[in-house]
Amino acid sequence: MVKLAATSPFTATSALSTADRPIRGTVKDENGQGLPGVSVVIKNTNQGTTTDQNGTYQLTIPETPTTLVFSFVGYLSQEFAVGNQSEVNVTLAVDSKQLNEVVVIGYGTQRKRDLTGSVVSIKGDETAKLPVTSPVEALQGKIPGADITRNSGYAGANASIRIRGNRSIANPSSSNNVLYIVDGVQGVNANDINPNDIASIDVLKDASSTAIYGSRGANGVIIITTKRGSSGKAKLSYNGYAGMSEVAGYGQFMTGPEYIAFRREAYRASGTWSSPADDSKIFNALQLDAIQKQQFPDWPKLLLQPGFQQDHQLGITAGTDKTKIYFSLGYYNEKGILRLDEFKRYSARINVDQTINNWITAGIQAQLAYIDNDVRRDPFNRASNIPPLGTPFDENGNFQPFPLGGTVINPLADEQPNAYKRNNKINRGTLSTYLELRPFEGFTLRSTLGAIFSTNELGSYYGRNTIDGAGTRSQASITSNQNRNLSWENVLTYKRAIQDHSFTITGVTSYLTFTNTSSFAGGNNQLIPAQYFYNLAAANQNPFYGSGYSQNKLISFTGRVNYSFKEKYLLTVTGRSDGSSKLGEGHKWAFFPSVGLGWRISDESFMQQQKFVTDLKLRASYGVSGNDVINPYATQNSLATVSFAYNDANAANAYLINQTIGNQDLKWELTTTADVGLDVGLLDNRITANIDYYDARTNDLIFPYTLPQLTGVTTVNRNIGKTRNRGIEIGITTQTMRRKDFSWSTNLTFARNSEKIVSLPQGDVIADDYRNSLIAGQPSQIYYDYKKLGIWQLGEESEATKYGAIPGDIKIADLNNDGKISGLDRTIIGSRVPSWTGGLGNDIRFKGFDLNVLFIARVGQWISSDYYAKYNRNGGNNGASIDYWTPENPTNDYPRPNATRSSTYVTTLTERQASYAKLRNVTLGYTIPKTITNKFKVDNLRLYVSGRNLAWFSNLKDFDPENEGVIDQPLTKLYVFGLNLGF
Repeated sequence: MVKLAATSPFTATSALSTADRPIRGTVKDENGQGLPGVSVVIKNTNQGTTTDQNGTYQLTIPETPTTLVFSFVGYLSQEFAVGNQSEVNVTLAVDSKQLNEVVVIGYGTQRKRDLTGSVVSIKGDETAKLPVTSPVEALQGKIPGADITRNSGYAGANASIRIRGNRSIANPSSSNNVLYIVDGVQGVNANDINPNDIASIDVLKDASSTAIYGSRGANGVIIITTKRGSSGKAKLSYNGYAGMSEVAGYGQFMTGPEYIAFRREAYRASGTWSSPADDSKIFNALQLDAIQKQQFPDWPKLLLQPGFQQDHQLGITAGTDKTKIYFSLGYYNEKGILRLDEFKRYSARINVDQTINNWITAGIQAQLAYIDNDVRRDPFNRASNIPPLGTPFDENGNFQPFPLGGTVINPLADEQPNAYKRNNKINRGTLSTYLELRPFEGFTLRSTLGAIFSTNELGSYYGRNTIDGAGTRSQASITSNQNRNLSWENVLTYKRAIQDHSFTITGVTSYLTFTNTSSFAGGNNQLIPAQYFYNLAAANQNPFYGSGYSQNKLISFTGRVNYSFKEKYLLTVTGRSDGSSKLGEGHKWAFFPSVGLGWRISDESFMQQQKFVTDLKLRASYGVSGNDVINPYATQNSLATVSFAYNDANAANAYLINQTIGNQDLKWELTTTADVGLDVGLLDNRITANIDYYDARTNDLIFPYTLPQLTGVTTVNRNIGKTRNRGIEIGITTQTMRRKDFSWSTNLTFARNSEKIVSLPQGDVIADDYRNSLIAGQPSQIYYDYKKLGIWQLGEESEATKYGAIPGDIKIADLNNDGKISGLDRTIIGSRVPSWTGGLGNDIRFKGFDLNVLFIARVGQWISSDYYAKYNRNGGNNGASIDYWTPENPTNDYPRPNATRSSTYVTTLTERQASYAKLRNVTLGYTIPKTITNKFKVDNLRLYVSGRNLAWFSNLKDFDPENEGVIDQPLTKLYVFGLNLGF
């Protein structure tokens, strides 16, 4: 409702005699504070503006009778008929139901109360709260059913996301990826977008909401809407932060004395060593000298350094009633915790919307990103293996490439001048333009032409005395990739309400094309190291070169009907037909239908007498989506070149059939998903909840099937089986306390997903290795391995002998009791998929202070850690600091070191249950009062400090469990100071 102030906020003045006249005013909230960002629009037009930081607005309206519409998220939208007033002041009332909030869905928007699908909306200020590299990382812990993890601590590394688990089994790291849509353009790289440019992020999860994208939306859709311009006073904003990072837990490796004891034990077990007098038998002269001088370097620690991260964004919002512009510039820089690891991103965005007349609107959006990324080759693998003896530099300060002699390179080798450089330069541009026609009321036709252009140039050089060169040769190379993705989409929308009936009809035509060209060149023996890869002619030995090209297209036709009866009974029906050029003749096209139903129970008459339940909606959906998870031309046979020579000076080229043959009968993967959801609001929506249960079944899985050797080829892509994903998702938001100067809100998310393979061809097991085996009844990502019972102990010699073992060896379970250990004794150790994920966020505000605390949890998953695999039984190299068996220490953790006995079943040492909870973020901010900032003509000024990835709680204490103990990519903690400034 519109509340009138006691002194009549509507002040009439004499009207202007011109055709158009100005009108101004202020929009306030229930506490009398100005509301920034309120939309003020002339009814039935796109002409309007938004209020500034003080809640004031100014607009030019026609002389004819005009109605203004005031709307803002969380408040009741209201209309006001303007007479001859020149000033209209409005106080908006809080919408306790918050159901008129508009969310972005496929090819349009919809009120939250009318949704029949599972959609979660996050506003832009949520993504800007955290110091993150990409917007997706800011969603961690906030979206039920979205499993988001950081797998690398390298500079510029991005987070990965899975929505409702893995469905496809071919290339699971890529075939289960979500679809990103930015301002209506599909396939935009979300990592190029500065979080401060985002107005909202909407995550579509079920078939009713994703079916309109057909095959493109099979694994969920993330729609990012960026900020738009507004008329009135131009606004300038700056958002930035800077801070330090450090390694977030790194496993301990054996110190010098520990390694010496380990190597001695390995040779004691083999009968070579019995006392320190035998050290000369097992250590070389340089190692003995280092032991005598007690030179025990901590190689991993020598590599690590404090990192630095900064982000700066400048935004400008401006415009008139008919032209609105948003422009921003961004700079992001991260120096990693390794030298030579640095990521720089320069970005620019411009959004222009132009009202041509009362029925034609046009606009353009452009996003540019330039990325300069120095990529470090992993040195930790070397640093964790080299014996912790000697020094990296001699007594004169000269670098020693081989501190222990032989061929073991110094882990610091790549850091020396002109020794190593690997640089990736990326240019990405997204350009789209739209034309929107509204020839009569309720009808809209919008045509959008989009283009994504990117170039990627990766230059690589390593010298002779580097980790890759290994003292033998240098190499320089350049790889170039160019991608050109074009899209043309036309969306027709017709809205109509007839008494108790209202409906929206949407029709879409879509044409997408994806083109890639690539080339590479290089050679060995770069004559001038300082030229790196910039002069390939100087790399005059063993030249190599090549190029590639691929293109595929997708054509789609879509129709959707949203129907509502009395705003209580909701129906959504969608049908989409996709044609993919990647599939064979007769199988290119597939039809993807869906239906969604909703019942607003709280609007029924029998619910009106109670006050406990504010909102209650039951919804259900069912639909089909698809996936064509193959590379272009994969259904066709192709040739590969091979060189051969027979008493010839020069090799000749020949052609062979490619080892992966084509399959013209390959069909779409199809996933049918059923979803039942309940939306609940209690106590005037002080408590709101969204609960979903889903069941997704995927048929005709595409998989590279191994062929018998007698065929002469290795694999063929086939439709081979079925998978099933079932789960429950819960999102709860509470307004724990809401006072004039104090508020406290809590957001809780929980998701439990059970995924399994339902069937496979020719049996129930496709076994590759312990990480990549497929077994019916199990998830697609499991550890299928031998079961470690412990270590064979003294007194068990006779039993151990039956299995070819001795005390100190790993004891493996003979599961089939046949008296031997074979592949038949492998079993399911665990799944890399978590049993459940969750998040708990708290936002507390007291006067000018704000505090955000976010916890996340990932429970039930197993890992196979690189750290725990660092066990070199023969004592030749260093390894993890672990508890190993000796006759004097009869542990069951690790086997006895032995210089002559082979290391078997090492993978069983690496597998761990890796549940964890984590303090993901803490941010404390303070907004300077306007009584102070107004004196300096500043609209708002907020200062804050923030910490990311601060602590974790897990049974794994050696490293941050989020990246599965991958020792070459340790995760980081980050501490920053930032400010938000607006003029």
